[in-house]
Amino acid sequence: GCNPLAETGRSKLQNQRAVLNQQILRAVRMRAGAENLLRATTNNKVREQVLLELSFVNSDLQILKEELEGLNISVEVYQNAEETFSIPLVPLGLKETKDVDFTLPLKDFILEHYSQDSSEYEDEIADLMDLRQACRTPSRDEAGIEMLISYFLQLGYVENRFFPPTRHIGVLFTWYDSFTGVPVCQQNLLLEKASVLFNIGALYTQIGTRCNRQTQAGLENAVDAFQKAAGVLSYLKETFTHTPSYDMSPAMLNVLVKMMLAQARECVFEQIGLSGIRNEFFTLVKMTQEVAKVGEVYMLVNTAMNQEPVKENIPYSWSKLAQIKSDHYKALAHYFTATILCDHELQPGDDEDQQEKALSQLYDYVPDGLMVLAVLKDKVQRKQLGKAHLRKAIVYHEEALRVCGLCKKLRNIEVLQEVLTAAHKRSLLKYAQQETEDDFLSLIQAPDILPKTEHKIETIAPQFSKVKVKDFFHKLGPLAVFSAKQRWTAPRTICLQHEAGELRFSLKGGSPVQVYCLDPVCSAASAGLKEGDYIVSVGGMDCKWLGVNEVLEKLKSVGKQPLELEVISCQDTAASLHSKSATYSMGMQKTYSLICLAMDEDKIDHTKKAPLKLPFLSWGTKNRQKAASTLCLPSAVAGSSQVKKKLSPFTLLNTESSLY
Repeated sequence: GCNPLAETGRSKLQNQRAVLNQQILRAVRMRAGAENLLRATTNNKVREQVLLELSFVNSDLQILKEELEGLNISVEVYQNAEETFSIPLVPLGLKETKDVDFTLPLKDFILEHYSQDSSEYEDEIADLMDLRQACRTPSRDEAGIEMLISYFLQLGYVENRFFPPTRHIGVLFTWYDSFTGVPVCQQNLLLEKASVLFNIGALYTQIGTRCNRQTQAGLENAVDAFQKAAGVLSYLKETFTHTPSYDMSPAMLNVLVKMMLAQARECVFEQIGLSGIRNEFFTLVKMTQEVAKVGEVYMLVNTAMNQEPVKENIPYSWSKLAQIKSDHYKALAHYFTATILCDHELQPGDDEDQQEKALSQLYDYVPDGLMVLAVLKDKVQRKQLGKAHLRKAIVYHEEALRVCGLCKKLRNIEVLQEVLTAAHKRSLLKYAQQETEDDFLSLIQAPDILPKTEHKIETIAPQFSKVKVKDFFHKLGPLAVFSAKQRWTAPRTICLQHEAGELRFSLKGGSPVQVYCLDPVCSAASAGLKEGDYIVSVGGMDCKWLGVNEVLEKLKSVGKQPLELEVISCQDTAASLHSKSATYSMGMQKTYSLICLAMDEDKIDHTKKAPLKLPFLSWGTKNRQKAASTLCLPSAVAGSSQVKKKLSPFTLLNTESSLY
C-alpha cells in the first residue's frame, strides 16, 4: 500500500475521515449512555440535566456529520491535476477500519483444530496482517485494485480454514460507515469481505475521477472505471444482502450504482464532443439526444437520492449536484435544438424527408398548430420554436445556478460555477442575437427533448479470476479436507511392517490419499490403521498434497524396514446435529437455540393424521439460518407487538451486537 504518512491530498482526507470517525464514536457512546440514564432514572432534576446534555450531544453529532459530508464532497482533490473545464465527478471515500490482530486466535485454532504446531505458521499470519494493513492505504491505480482483490480472495481461504459455522474464534472486525461515521463491530468475517468489496468499488471511482478528461484515452479509462465500480457495488448488493452498515445497505448501493453509471454516461458524452461539435444539422440532432440522455439519468439519480431511507444518509450536496447536472444537461439539449432551428434553414438541395425524420425524433409531441415539415420550411415558425427552446434552456441554466448557490459545499467549487455560468451566458447571447420585435406574439412552449443514445452503458462484473492468489496456509493441506467445517481425530502414528513385500491395503483419492480395502488381520490394522483413514505423513515427511502414486513410491522405497505413518480419521459431524432447531435472535451477538429432538420416523404410525406443528417450531425451521446470521440490522422479533422504531444514522450503536 501507499505510505500512510504521505502528505498527499487524498491521504489528508482519509486521515481527517479517521479522526472524524473517532469523534463520532465518542459522541455516540455519550448519547447511548445518556439515553440509558434517562430511561433508568425517575429523578426530575437528573432527567432535566440529562435532556440538556442530550441536546448538546445531538448538536455535536450533527456538526460532525456535516464535516463528514464536507469530506465526501471534496471532489477537487480526486480530479486530474491538469487544467480542465468540466463539471467535477464524485468519487467514494474508502471505508476506515481498526487494526485486527489475527495472531492468537489463528494460532489457537491451528493447535486446537488442526493439531499442528502453531509456531510454524507465524510468518503466514504476519503476511496476512501485513496485507490487511496495506489494503487500508491502496494506491490509486490497477496495482491498488489488484491488492484489494488479493486480500478479498485470501479472506475466502481464511474463512474456510479458520471460521467454523457453529462458533466464533474471537476475531473482532470494526468498520466505519463512510456516510455517517458510525462503527459496526462484528466477529463475522462477512463484514470484512463486504467492506473490502466496497473499498474496491470506491477505489475504482477514485481512478475514474483521476483520469484526464481532455484526452480520448483518459475518457475511455474513466468510462471503464465507473462501469467496473458499478459492477463491484452491484455484486456487493447481490451477494451480501444483510450488511449492518448503512453505506452497504441494498437501497444505498442501488443509488451508488446508478450514480456511477450516470457518471460513465457523462464521460461518454464528453468523449463524443471532445474533438468539437460541428454546427451541422444531423450532428446537432445526435448530440441533442445524447445530452438529453445524460440529463435523464441524472434526474433518475436525484429522484433515487431523495427516497427513503437513502435520503437521510446520502450527502445533501450529492443530491443537489445530481439535480444541477440534470438541469445543466437538459439546458444543453434545448440549446442544441435551438441552434438546429435558428442556424440551419432548409436549402433547395437539402433532403426534406431526412431532416423531417431527424427532427421528429427529438419530440414526443409538437405544439398545437405546428407540423415538423412546416416548421422546417417556414422561417418564422423555425425562429419562434428555436427561441422557445432558448427560453427553456435559460430557465434550466438559471435553476442550476440557483441550486448551486444555495448549497454551501457546491458554492465553493470554482470550476462548477465557471462551467454553469459560461453555459448560461452562451444561451443568453444566442437569444439576444435573435430579433425581438415579435416576442410578445410568441406563445409557443418548447416541448421536451426525447433522450436517445447509441452507446450502451452497463455494469462490468468484477473479474476476480484474473488475480492469482496462493493460500497463505497452504501447508495445512487441501482445503476440501482440511477446513474449519471438517472434524477429525488427532494424528495417530502407525508403525507399518511390510509383510512378504505387500502392503495389505490399497490407496485411493486425490490429496490426501485415503486407505481402503484394508486387510483386517494385517499388521497395519493391528497397529491401529482403519478403513478410510487419511495419510498425512510418511516417514516424517508431510504428504497431505501428494497423490496415490507418489505416496506408494514413498512406501515402497523403504524396503523391508519398519515405517511410521501419521493418519487421521474424519469424524461424522452429522450425527451430532439435531434435525430441528428454533432460533431466537434479537440483534444480539450470541444466538440462543432451543433444541427440539426429532421423532424417529420409523415409529410413526402413518395411518394417523399427523398433528399440526407448533408455529414457533415452524418459524425456527424456516428462518434458522436467517435468524442466526450476525449480518443483519437490529430489528424486533417477528410477530411481536412492539412498535418498530425508525432507525437514525446513529442508532446502530444502541444495540449490543453493534458495539461489542
